[in-house]
Amino acid sequence: MKDFFSGETKCLLVQTKFSAFSFWNYQDVCKIVGAKYPAAPLGLLTVAALFPQHWTFKLVDENVEPLLDEHFLWADIVCTGGMLPQQDSMLAFIRRAHGLNRPVVVGGPDPTSQPDLYHEADFLVLGEGEITIPMFLEDLKAGAVTGKYSSEDKADMQLAVVPRYDLITFKNYIMIGLQFIRGCPFNCEFCDVIELYGRIPRYKTNAQVIGELQSLYDLGYRGHIDMVDDNFIGNKKKVKELLREIRTWTIERHYPFYFTTEASVNLADDDELLQLMKDVDFRYVFLGIETPENETLAINQKNQNVNKPVEDAVKKILSYGMVSNGGFIIGFDSESDQIADNMIACIQKSGISMAMIGLLYALPNTQLTRRLDTEGRLFHLASKNVSATDIDQMTSGLNFVTKVPRTQVLSNYIKVIDSVFNPENYYRRVVYTGLAIRPKYRHKPDFRTWLTYMRSFLRVCRVAGFSRETGLLYWKMFFTVIFRNPTGIEVAVNLAAMFIHFTKQKTYIISITRELVEGIASMGEEAFNAKMTGKV
Repeated sequence: MKDFFSGETKCLLVQTKFSAFSFWNYQDVCKIVGAKYPAAPLGLLTVAALFPQHWTFKLVDENVEPLLDEHFLWADIVCTGGMLPQQDSMLAFIRRAHGLNRPVVVGGPDPTSQPDLYHEADFLVLGEGEITIPMFLEDLKAGAVTGKYSSEDKADMQLAVVPRYDLITFKNYIMIGLQFIRGCPFNCEFCDVIELYGRIPRYKTNAQVIGELQSLYDLGYRGHIDMVDDNFIGNKKKVKELLREIRTWTIERHYPFYFTTEASVNLADDDELLQLMKDVDFRYVFLGIETPENETLAINQKNQNVNKPVEDAVKKILSYGMVSNGGFIIGFDSESDQIADNMIACIQKSGISMAMIGLLYALPNTQLTRRLDTEGRLFHLASKNVSATDIDQMTSGLNFVTKVPRTQVLSNYIKVIDSVFNPENYYRRVVYTGLAIRPKYRHKPDFRTWLTYMRSFLRVCRVAGFSRETGLLYWKMFFTVIFRNPTGIEVAVNLAAMFIHFTKQKTYIISITRELVEGIASMGEEAFNAKMTGKV
């Protein structure tokens, strides 16, 4: 066994593939803007910063470039980590590495939740890396060739390292991630964030966040930064303090970045916070809306959304120059017979163009999963052996016996997807957003980036503007917005570009969902449930 702590050690870090049909993998849009993938692999960049810094690192993102045998043969040790949709590609990675006689280290959310699935890995480094990576390194130094490292302890975020942003090529990505907070104060039954990271939010200091921004700035990066926190505003007081410091820092450097993040709907209740976000150039916010039905929100402990009209919240956020994207879920036990119509109306009235509509999924180790298991409704495979079509919440889901007939839930799902991503309905929401938004963008691209933007704009005009499906809708939208609210045209064109991705995704999702409905109808729902729960 090689001594990894004397002489040169070469470490290969690999981000395995996401499906091209994932909601988040808008490759067509990436091509339009000259990138290869939406987001850089922040988790692996952080792992590299936690490993010994005398090691030599190489990061390969399979979503950006092919992973070659030469990469494995270069390395002394190889590492990967990821989420549930990457399960299949991570398992294939482990087998490939072993075929080339390389020791494999695996971690991340899915291995942490389901370590038995990854038993072929030489080392399983589970939980929060700041706690378990030192345990792994100590064993490795002592000559260990296998090991499993886990801890219930939570990392002190005020000791967090600066990710190794130098390991990536910035132009390959639309956005670069930065984390401020782990954990969420809420208690949604279906959420695994509170299981993985706890309900007590833990924060980096303002100085740490500024340090990471400075690191990116010094490396020459300019543009889009995504605050990857599951709820950026989990503690509004702390966030306001941070934003004030970012405002000072970014003014001094002439606004090198603009930002996006995720937040709860109660963001719209706080004008001071919205103004601070506008001051530092936040442009998009992903809202966890889940369902328009208050009873279902309350039963599933999403109390922060109860009695908060989505349309009003989105309109308020637009008035501060920020676009709201939204996450929605079909398949709750308590949803009404009118859920499809209610959800379509909510999305249309609020003008949310980028709506991620998923099927309820019992993620490992959540309150929902434990309840369903107790009730005898959880499928025996649950989140294991994810198939090639299980790409994210929009194709995976309902891994349990539904109270409403499954075919009815899936038919509701098809109805929502088909309506929301109907070209006329989608462009109606784009027009609404383009007319309602009141942006005051601070970040100004340099001349080279501006030329890239212009090239991208012309590509969108060509693809969307001369499409039989969207041509008339695109040009009607374009001239409506540019004459009535010209400051909204950038957002409107960006959202039109996203439809190029959504229309392909819609076709794929509806196709495989209809196949599933036909299969269940042929087998019979009782027989299907008995098979999936292991009762036959």
